Amino acid sequence: MNFILAVFLGTLFGFVLQRVGAADPVKIVGMLRLRDMHLAKAIFTGIGLSSTVLFLLLWLGVISPGHLSVKALYWGVIPGGVLLGAGWALAGFCPGTGVVAAGSGRKDAWFFVLGGLFGAGLYTMMYGSLKDTWLMHNLLGGKATLVLTGKSVPLIDTPWSPVLAIALGIIFLLAAKFLPDKLR
Repeated sequence: MNFILAVFLGTLFGFVLQRVGAADPVKIVGMLRLRDMHLAKAIFTGIGLSSTVLFLLLWLGVISPGHLSVKALYWGVIPGGVLLGAGWALAGFCPGTGVVAAGSGRKDAWFFVLGGLFGAGLYTMMYGSLKDTWLMHNLLGGKATLVLTGKSVPLIDTPWSPVLAIALGIIFLLAAKFLPDKLR
């Protein structure tokens, strides 16, 4: 059942990415150059809506925080993020949009996806020699969350933390609403 749900949700997510133009490298580069903000508005809407609903459901006890997995923050995330950002800007795809574009038949996206798989494989092979280096040492305490989940260090450990998280989600929604489609 989980596999069927994953395929359904992945297909739905890919459809939405295709519909908002996230599989179009011209639109992605336009966003990264701060010229075409349509995708940024879609991203802000997605972050705002999902954050607001998630933290509201956590606060109401509908979702158990034990089902959430917080990834550790470590020094290697910084050069990894720079590499990801550079690849995103050069290719016009991020990992998710590259797969969607490849699924829609774009040949350049297939090269992007294959390059990403090659990079992931290379990292997997090099992990043994990297795991004891400074790159894998925790940064800012390692795992951190906005609210206490019992698994990580909270950034804000107060009863009103969920209210702040929901407010941040609403700020993202408002930014999406009022951000113009074109900046230049």
